[in-house]
Amino acid sequence: MKMVLSLVAGTTFLHAVCTLNHHIQHPVIDDRLTRMRQRDCVSSDFRRYVREISQLMVPSVTANLLTLPVEVETPMEITTGRKLERDIVLVPILRAGLGMLEGFLSLLPEAAVAHVGLARNEETLQAECYYYKSPVHITDADVIVLDPMLATGGSASTAITELKKQGAKHIHFACLVAAPEGLNNINGQHPDVPVHYPALDSRLNEQGYILPGLGDAGDRIFGTIEP
Repeated sequence: MKMVLSLVAGTTFLHAVCTLNHHIQHPVIDDRLTRMRQRDCVSSDFRRYVREISQLMVPSVTANLLTLPVEVETPMEITTGRKLERDIVLVPILRAGLGMLEGFLSLLPEAAVAHVGLARNEETLQAECYYYKSPVHITDADVIVLDPMLATGGSASTAITELKKQGAKHIHFACLVAAPEGLNNINGQHPDVPVHYPALDSRLNEQGYILPGLGDAGDRIFGTIEP
């Protein structure tokens, strides 16, 4: 019996890992990613591309959300439709995640918004939460964490850990560009959290930046350095 349970548990875990990572493929997303990767892409265009890509990602990120049947009275007759089973909470990781928020809200205007602020502890070199604010119903919601870059995965894992501490159970993570190291980290730390990304780049450099990447997304979104 123990062997069977172990085998079933192992099979379930492997299946989850195989379906955790969702590569979103779309020609317009590819076009916008190529434009925003360019060194001479100015902040106003960079912000717009982040917003447009985020909007195009919404159908894929939400494709597996659960729905319930509901009765609908049309102008002609009563029929049955479907509604989302749970409310949606969007969680941009400050500050770069704010760049993706508008794109998601454009298709999910009813969503509530939580915020998670993270900063690196210079002694431990680990991300720590310095700000957290969310609606009280986050425990019963579908939670979508937003951050343009998944590099080492440290910030994403910390944010998800904080959300779980606050009671969140149904969490997705969405980014524009992921590195293999970041995927491995988040899959290992949070094997129950699907990760959605349009681009999987090759590796991290010694400073932890994604290669080929697109630089510091927060700086490029908000124009705090030259692109």
